[in-house]
Amino acid sequence: MNDTAATRYILPSGLDPIMNRFFNLLPKLGISVLGSRLLAVRGRKSGEWRTTMVNILDSDGKRYLVAPRGHTQWVRNLRAAGAGELRLGRKVEPFTAVEMPDADKVPVLREYLERWGWEVGRFFEGLTKDATDAELAEIAPGFPVFEIHPARH
Repeated sequence: MNDTAATRYILPSGLDPIMNRFFNLLPKLGISVLGSRLLAVRGRKSGEWRTTMVNILDSDGKRYLVAPRGHTQWVRNLRAAGAGELRLGRKVEPFTAVEMPDADKVPVLREYLERWGWEVGRFFEGLTKDATDAELAEIAPGFPVFEIHPARH
Protein backbone atom coordinates (compact mmCIF):
# COMPACT_ATOMS: atom_id res chain seq x y z
CA MET A 1 0.00 0.00 0.00
CA ASN A 2 1.37 3.41 -0.86
CA ASP A 3 1.45 6.16 1.78
CA THR A 4 -1.17 8.24 -0.04
CA ALA A 5 -3.72 5.42 0.05
CA ALA A 6 -2.95 4.69 3.71
CA THR A 7 -3.77 8.27 4.67
CA ARG A 8 -6.44 9.12 2.06
CA TYR A 9 -9.11 11.29 3.62
CA ILE A 10 -11.54 13.58 1.82
CA LEU A 11 -12.74 16.41 4.04
CA PRO A 12 -16.35 17.57 3.81
CA SER A 13 -16.58 20.67 1.64
CA GLY A 14 -19.17 23.05 0.20
CA LEU A 15 -22.62 22.07 1.44
CA ASP A 16 -21.37 18.77 2.91
CA PRO A 17 -21.32 19.96 6.56
CA ILE A 18 -24.91 21.22 6.35
CA MET A 19 -26.12 18.10 4.56
CA ASN A 20 -24.24 15.88 7.03
CA ARG A 21 -26.00 17.54 9.99
CA PHE A 22 -29.37 17.01 8.32
CA PHE A 23 -28.73 13.39 7.36
CA ASN A 24 -27.24 12.59 10.79
CA LEU A 25 -30.51 13.77 12.33
CA LEU A 26 -32.64 11.28 10.36
CA PRO A 27 -31.46 8.06 12.11
CA LYS A 28 -31.78 9.83 15.47
CA LEU A 29 -35.45 10.33 14.58
CA GLY A 30 -35.78 6.67 13.57
CA ILE A 31 -35.70 7.36 9.82
CA SER A 32 -33.49 5.11 7.71
CA VAL A 33 -32.57 6.04 4.15
CA LEU A 34 -31.81 2.83 2.21
CA GLY A 35 -30.60 1.06 5.35
CA SER A 36 -28.63 3.94 6.84
CA ARG A 37 -27.83 3.99 10.55
CA LEU A 38 -26.14 6.29 12.99
CA LEU A 39 -22.73 4.81 13.74
CA ALA A 40 -21.58 5.40 17.31
CA VAL A 41 -17.98 4.67 18.26
CA ARG A 42 -16.05 5.67 21.36
CA GLY A 43 -13.36 8.28 20.68
CA ARG A 44 -9.90 6.80 20.89
CA LYS A 45 -8.63 9.68 23.05
CA SER A 46 -11.73 11.08 24.79
CA GLY A 47 -13.66 7.83 25.28
CA GLU A 48 -16.81 9.80 24.44
CA TRP A 49 -19.34 8.53 21.91
CA ARG A 50 -18.85 9.98 18.42
CA THR A 51 -21.57 9.56 15.81
CA THR A 52 -21.98 9.79 12.05
CA MET A 53 -24.45 8.41 9.53
CA VAL A 54 -23.29 5.37 7.57
CA ASN A 55 -24.67 3.05 4.92
CA ILE A 56 -24.73 -0.59 6.02
CA LEU A 57 -24.07 -2.99 3.17
CA ASP A 58 -25.87 -6.32 3.60
CA SER A 59 -24.38 -8.91 1.26
CA ASP A 60 -24.63 -12.69 1.27
CA GLY A 61 -25.59 -12.77 4.94
CA LYS A 62 -22.72 -10.50 5.98
CA ARG A 63 -22.74 -6.83 6.92
CA TYR A 64 -20.13 -4.22 6.05
CA LEU A 65 -19.21 -0.64 6.80
CA VAL A 66 -17.36 1.11 3.97
CA ALA A 67 -15.57 4.45 4.41
CA PRO A 68 -15.92 6.25 1.06
CA ARG A 69 -14.08 9.33 2.37
CA GLY A 70 -11.11 7.18 3.40
CA HIS A 71 -9.31 7.05 6.73
CA THR A 72 -11.77 9.25 8.64
CA GLN A 73 -11.99 9.83 12.38
CA TRP A 74 -14.72 7.19 12.70
CA VAL A 75 -12.44 4.69 10.94
CA ARG A 76 -9.55 5.47 13.31
CA ASN A 77 -11.86 5.26 16.33
CA LEU A 78 -13.35 1.95 15.17
CA ARG A 79 -9.89 0.49 14.62
CA ALA A 80 -8.96 1.44 18.18
CA ALA A 81 -12.23 0.35 19.81
CA GLY A 82 -12.96 -2.74 17.70
CA ALA A 83 -16.65 -2.25 18.45
CA GLY A 84 -19.45 0.26 18.29
CA GLU A 85 -23.18 0.67 17.97
CA LEU A 86 -25.59 1.12 15.10
CA ARG A 87 -28.48 3.31 16.12
CA LEU A 88 -31.88 3.95 14.59
CA GLY A 89 -34.23 5.93 16.80
CA ARG A 90 -34.30 4.13 20.14
CA LYS A 91 -32.99 0.88 18.71
CA VAL A 92 -29.32 0.30 19.56
CA GLU A 93 -27.41 -2.58 17.99
CA PRO A 94 -23.97 -3.22 19.53
CA PHE A 95 -21.44 -4.78 17.16
CA THR A 96 -17.83 -5.84 16.83
CA ALA A 97 -15.82 -5.03 13.71
CA VAL A 98 -13.01 -6.68 11.80
CA GLU A 99 -11.20 -4.65 9.16
CA MET A 100 -10.91 -6.41 5.82
CA PRO A 101 -7.58 -6.85 4.07
CA ASP A 102 -7.22 -4.88 0.82
CA ALA A 103 -7.14 -8.08 -1.25
CA ASP A 104 -10.68 -8.99 -0.12
CA LYS A 105 -12.37 -5.61 -0.67
CA VAL A 106 -13.06 -5.66 -4.43
CA PRO A 107 -16.48 -7.40 -4.38
CA VAL A 108 -17.61 -5.31 -1.40
CA LEU A 109 -16.53 -2.05 -3.05
CA ARG A 110 -18.31 -3.04 -6.27
CA GLU A 111 -21.55 -3.87 -4.47
CA TYR A 112 -21.29 -0.67 -2.40
CA LEU A 113 -20.97 1.32 -5.63
CA GLU A 114 -23.92 -0.56 -7.16
CA ARG A 115 -26.10 0.40 -4.23
CA TRP A 116 -24.84 3.88 -3.29
CA GLY A 117 -22.75 5.07 -6.24
CA TRP A 118 -25.28 7.87 -6.85
CA GLU A 119 -24.53 9.17 -3.34
CA VAL A 120 -20.82 8.45 -2.83
CA GLY A 121 -19.49 8.03 -6.36
CA ARG A 122 -17.64 11.36 -6.23
CA PHE A 123 -15.31 9.87 -3.60
CA PHE A 124 -14.32 6.89 -5.78
CA GLU A 125 -11.85 8.65 -8.06
CA GLY A 126 -14.09 8.37 -11.11
CA LEU A 127 -14.72 4.64 -10.73
CA THR A 128 -18.19 3.09 -10.90
CA LYS A 129 -19.70 -0.34 -10.30
CA ASP A 130 -18.50 -1.17 -13.82
CA ALA A 131 -14.81 -0.69 -12.95
CA THR A 132 -12.51 -3.65 -13.50
CA ASP A 133 -11.37 -5.76 -10.57
CA ALA A 134 -7.85 -4.40 -11.14
CA GLU A 135 -9.08 -0.79 -10.92
CA LEU A 136 -10.96 -1.47 -7.69
CA ALA A 137 -8.00 -3.38 -6.25
CA GLU A 138 -5.77 -0.39 -7.00
CA ILE A 139 -7.90 2.01 -4.95
CA ALA A 140 -8.83 -0.49 -2.20
CA PRO A 141 -6.13 0.67 0.28
CA GLY A 142 -7.74 4.11 0.41
CA PHE A 143 -11.19 2.72 1.29
CA PRO A 144 -11.36 1.05 4.72
CA VAL A 145 -13.96 -1.72 4.94
CA PHE A 146 -15.12 -3.44 8.13
CA GLU A 147 -17.15 -6.61 8.46
CA ILE A 148 -19.46 -6.16 11.41
CA HIS A 149 -20.94 -8.81 13.70
CA PRO A 150 -23.56 -8.59 16.45
CA ALA A 151 -21.85 -8.17 19.83
CA ARG A 152 -22.18 -11.08 22.20
CA HIS A 153 -23.53 -10.15 25.61
